[in-house]
This record gives sequence, C-alpha cells and structure tokens, in this order.
Amino acid sequence: MIIPHPDGNRLVQVAPFDMVVFGGTGDLAMRKLMPALLRRDIDGQIDTGSRIIGIGRSPIEDGVYAKRVEESCRSALGAEFTEQLWSVFAQRLRYVALDASNPDGYRRLHDLLNANDAEHHQKSAAPKPETPVSARVRVFYLATDPILFGPTCRRLGEAELVTPQTRVVLEKPIGHDLASSKAINDAVGAVFREDQIFRIDHYLGKEAVQNLLALRFANTLFEPVWNASGVDHIQITVAETLGVEGRGDYYDHSGALRDMVQNHMLQLLCLTTMEPPSKFEPDAIRDEKRKVLRALRPFSEAEVGTHTVRGQYRAGVADGAQVSGYNDEIGRVDDPSSTETFVAIKGEIANWRWGGVPFYLRTGKRLAARGSEIVIQFREVPHDIFPVGNKRLVPNRLIIRVQPDEGIRLNLMTKVPGPGGMRLRPAPLDLSFAEEFHTRSPEAYERLLLDVVRGDSTLFMRRDEIEAAWSWVEPILDAWADSSELPRLYPAGSWGPSSAIALIERDGITAHEFVQEGEDDDGIPERHHESISVKRAGSIAPNRAT
Repeated sequence: MIIPHPDGNRLVQVAPFDMVVFGGTGDLAMRKLMPALLRRDIDGQIDTGSRIIGIGRSPIEDGVYAKRVEESCRSALGAEFTEQLWSVFAQRLRYVALDASNPDGYRRLHDLLNANDAEHHQKSAAPKPETPVSARVRVFYLATDPILFGPTCRRLGEAELVTPQTRVVLEKPIGHDLASSKAINDAVGAVFREDQIFRIDHYLGKEAVQNLLALRFANTLFEPVWNASGVDHIQITVAETLGVEGRGDYYDHSGALRDMVQNHMLQLLCLTTMEPPSKFEPDAIRDEKRKVLRALRPFSEAEVGTHTVRGQYRAGVADGAQVSGYNDEIGRVDDPSSTETFVAIKGEIANWRWGGVPFYLRTGKRLAARGSEIVIQFREVPHDIFPVGNKRLVPNRLIIRVQPDEGIRLNLMTKVPGPGGMRLRPAPLDLSFAEEFHTRSPEAYERLLLDVVRGDSTLFMRRDEIEAAWSWVEPILDAWADSSELPRLYPAGSWGPSSAIALIERDGITAHEFVQEGEDDDGIPERHHESISVKRAGSIAPNRAT
C-alpha cells in the first residue's frame, strides 16, 4: 500500500530575481546550473519576471548563447525536455561579454540590470505595486577560478551593482591553503556582508545529506548510542570511476585532498558528528559544524605518515574498458606529477562525544565503483547468548547512501525462518527515497540555487568553517610537500593503494566496499549492494594508538 504524502510535492515560488553567472559558458554552468534552473522553472518555482544572465569573455549574441544552453539542457533532461517548456525558459536568458578585469563590461551589466525592463515586470507574478529594480534579489554566481573572486567582487562594488538584496555565490575551492582562503574571504568581505556570501558545497544539497539531519534530530532512536559508547568507528567514502576528464590543468594544481576532503568530506563528517543545534537555523547549525572542525585532532608531521595515504592511479581496467594512467591523461609521462588522485585518512574528533572513536575518510578517482556513503559501525553486543553453532554476531551498521540511489539502510541481526534452532543472519531495513516517495530526487543545485534566492544559508559554509577545515588539512599538505615520497600507485578499477587498506585493517576493521547485486552467504538475493565493515571478534575497546 502506498501512503500518500500530501505536502511532499508542495512547491513555493520564489520572488523575482536576476541571476548573473560568471563563467556562464563554462562546464559547471552548462552541465549543472542551467539544467537545474530549467527544472525549477518547469516545476513553477521561478517567477515569470526573473532573468538569467550568462557572463563570458567570448563576444556572442544572446541567441547563440541560448542555443548552447539548450543543447546542454537537452542532454541533461533527456525525455523531460520539451520545446514548449524550453521556449519559456529561453526568454529569461541574456548574455553579456565581459572581461573580469575590464570595467567597461561591468557598465554594460549595470545598464542591463538596472533598466526598467517593462516586459519582465509586466509578466511578473509579484504583488503590486511592483518592487523597484534595486530591491529585486540579485545573485552573482562566480563559477570561475577562485583567483578572480576578489577582483570580480571589487569591480561589482565599483560599478554600484551591489544592492541590499544582492547575494554572491562562491564555488569551491576557496583558496589552495589557509592563507589564500583568508585573502579571498577578505577581498569578498570588503564588498559583501557575511550574510550575503554563499559558499556553496553541492554535497550539502543532496537529499540523503539533508535526511541525515532528519534521521538524527527528528527521531529519538539513535541519539542514546550516537557517541563513543555505542559507535565503534565511522567510515565515509566518496568513490569515482572517472578520471580527471579534461580537468587535468585544474586537478594537477589541486589534488584529491583539496578537491574533496577539505570541503565535501569534512562537511559530511560534521553533519554526522555534530551536537544537536538549538534551532533549525543557519547559524545554529553552522555553529555546531564549526565545533566539530575545531575539535579535529591535528596531525604531527610523523602522524601524517602513519595516518594518511595518498595514491595516484595508473593504467588499468575501469568499467570494463582499458584506461590510461593519470600522467598519461594530463600529458606528464616524462615528468610524472606528484598530485594525489586518492586519499585515505584516519582521524579522531577530540571531544566527549567522540573521543577514542576513529573516523576513516577515503576518496579517489578511477576506483572500482562509483558511490558516496557514510557508514556508522555500532559496537558489538557485550555478551553473545546464542548457541556456538551460530556465526559470530555482526554488529549493527547504519549506511547513509548519498549517491547513487539515495537512501538509508540499517543492518540488524535476525532469525532465519524455519524449524529447529536459532539460526541468525544480518538483514537490512532499507529505505530508498525514490521508492518511498515515488518522485525524482532533485539535483543538489536545484535546491541550493533557490536557497540563495531566498537568502537561506543553512546548507552553505560560513567563513570560520572554511578556515577551520583548512587549518586541519594544511599540516597534511605541508608534510606531503616536504616528503620525497611520491603518491602510491594503484591500478585503475581497484580500491586504491594496498597501504590504504592496511590503514584501516590494522585496527581489525574491513574497509567499506560497494559490491554489485548478488546473493549473500545464505543464498538470499540482495537488492542493494552490500557494505562490509566488521569489527574483529572480541574487541570491545581496542587500543587505537597506531
């Protein structure tokens, strides 16, 4: 029986806005931002008076730009795309050729934004009398190199384009270390108030990540054991099967630690381990995340060698096809790069709730499977009362699937049906969001873009969070830079270097893996992939000083 959810599809239209996308012809804008805005327009959330303005250096006409956006949206939406829906969205699009360092282009942008566009206002569904153009929500989305964030914001200020209702969105990474992050934040903060700055991390817009908040703070089930007394360890894995895919120049100056750990993975860790906020309000939630980041136990230079592993993929087989190694992809066969495409870290949060509980972060490119999951491994029962003939009791395990097939899975020990003795096996309680709610799970950018328009910064990072994350990551970067050791090579299509597996297995834990559909040990089909993360028998509170 399907239980209806009467309010589940209730969508609220946002106020009229102008969204200006710097880097409007780039990969992010075309693959993610424009399709996300089109989907929100299709669902009726964008007011008819809203405009979307792409900014790029190439001098092209509005129609040419609209055609490029159309091609990207056709590819992204597939069968959802129709000419009728597109024609409505296309009327919103404008393009301005602008060199970020040249003030002339900003004057043209100023004229466009401040013109009393009668056509747009007449179509607007906003209450009358009409809101003045200067009071309209104005979003500047900087999908550019972070080095341009400061100069672009300064030019926006000089051109008098910043109004009280203006927001600016900064894409990650914000800097390449703590000092550069502070410099960028200072430059942007000289023009915009902190409440106008939206530092985006698209992982926070994923349904499963938001459901982590609901799971923890809208239910009482887990809170009594969501601490060092009940949790043995935490694993967070973000695995990709793709390589650098044409992003070699960017990636070779970034690497997996800057690209994934400093932002996405630490944010997932924060939401998993933070204290309950007093209210569901932006600063209340971000205050608690900051506390986690500041409680991360820092590494000494020696500990970086024992608690971290960096790797780089070589040629191998991924998704059934032979693929090149990282240096082949970026054209550095004769001068091998030291940039890591894989990172594994064992860390600890030094506070009362989590003291002594290790967390393991792992991310990489060209791995054996694609997926992002958070695994909460609970402790073993203190005493096994069941007959010796049974297999060892497997500790309970909670798996939050971030992507793909977003959902939540709780593994419990149960009796296998049948006569005779107590034969036990693990069985899952499985919640797939798609199957439960019978609706498409929106892309992260769909929610985040409209949150910016609303001025809701709950799912965005505050400056002190960014800098606390860099403070923890930077000693790792420094130790790697001072080391003569290159990243450990691993074959494409594997789960990374063998030393990364040893990093977790020396604590008696099996690394979490995504396994294809099949049968379990009892011959019972598993609908979803299995996650393996089991503590060795007899270890209730092991010494984890290694």
